[in-house]
Amino acid sequence: MGESREKLWSKDFVLITLSNFMLFLTIQMQLPTFPAYAKETYLANDFVAGLTASFFALGAVVARIITGELLKTKNSKRILSAGLCIAGITTAGYYLTGSVVLLLLMRALFGFGFGISSTTFPTIVTNAIPSKRIGEGMGYYGLSQSLAQALGPMIGLSVLATFGFGSMLSIGVACIVLIFPLISIIRAYRQPAAGAHAHEKGLKRFYDKKILLPAFLNFCMSITYGGLVSFLAIYGQEANLAHISWFFLCNAVAIVLARPIAGKLFDKKGHIAVFPPGAVLIGLGLLGLSYVHNDLMVISSALLYGLGYGCIQPSAQAWMVKVVEPEQRGMANGFFLNSIDCGIAVGSILLGVIASHSSFAVMYRMSALLMVLFLVVYFLSRLFSVRQRKAADVSVPLGQNIEA
Repeated sequence: MGESREKLWSKDFVLITLSNFMLFLTIQMQLPTFPAYAKETYLANDFVAGLTASFFALGAVVARIITGELLKTKNSKRILSAGLCIAGITTAGYYLTGSVVLLLLMRALFGFGFGISSTTFPTIVTNAIPSKRIGEGMGYYGLSQSLAQALGPMIGLSVLATFGFGSMLSIGVACIVLIFPLISIIRAYRQPAAGAHAHEKGLKRFYDKKILLPAFLNFCMSITYGGLVSFLAIYGQEANLAHISWFFLCNAVAIVLARPIAGKLFDKKGHIAVFPPGAVLIGLGLLGLSYVHNDLMVISSALLYGLGYGCIQPSAQAWMVKVVEPEQRGMANGFFLNSIDCGIAVGSILLGVIASHSSFAVMYRMSALLMVLFLVVYFLSRLFSVRQRKAADVSVPLGQNIEA
């Protein structure tokens, strides 16, 4: 499994992280460009244009559920290659779409390929990270997604405006093609022996109760992010902020700075060292955003939000893959990624309803309250866990150890 190695920056770790960056760069180039392309080319209304993101997310969610199950017993590199092939072929296939229906179908298929790949990459990388450095390793690995999130939309929109939609797709296809020689060099990690969870029946195949808490907390945080990606540009226009887009750039910079530090804290102190302060930072960032009236306040809010997000997200993923059996890591990674996508989808709808009945400023203040819920659930679960341990200690005869 490679867990006995103490070296973090191995060849495999670097190549997997670089490959993941190119995959997410392709995604982030497409996300802001497809609604505009659908409206301009097919004269789609706002609702249909928004479906390009919804169909993509639907395909990804379905793929991750299936992939998590397959990764328990199948060769991860073959699964990864299949996902990349689907993503690459459908990216090239956008050239052939002649109607908005075919475009949406292609988006769903692309999401399916992306869902397979994005679930398999972190599952492979956990095998390349020493178990005692899982938090630090996932923090650095997650930088590939943060950098893609910062650069992708800017590159995609710039290429679209200068060279057209076809050129933007060509760059995406090239990125995916370049991944194949990189993953061919990666070691073929031996799959773990089938454990007790490998042959679970029913819904238990797709989740483990030990990951439900971090998944729920990650879901709550992602709801707030859904309110940002969906409505921040409109909020900037409403508040007469010419540089509201700086929020995403500064947010990405803060995430990049926070991830490695949060990962090391997670490894040394556990999730108690990163989750509460991360939630407070996000809450303060959202609260500050609701009162912005100049560029300095935009930057300050973005830095606070990004630091909190950079603390929580990689730590949630490290928590989830650490508490499950090795053969369940694919399931845990799929569950983690789906908690993000579902949170963003719920946030776009729920917070949109709140904004429509009040204002975007009020919406972001309500969004900040979600982090209060985050803290309440987290500390209640800690209290319940401590009481369970004390009860277990009392019930065990003196001198007999119990598993922590």
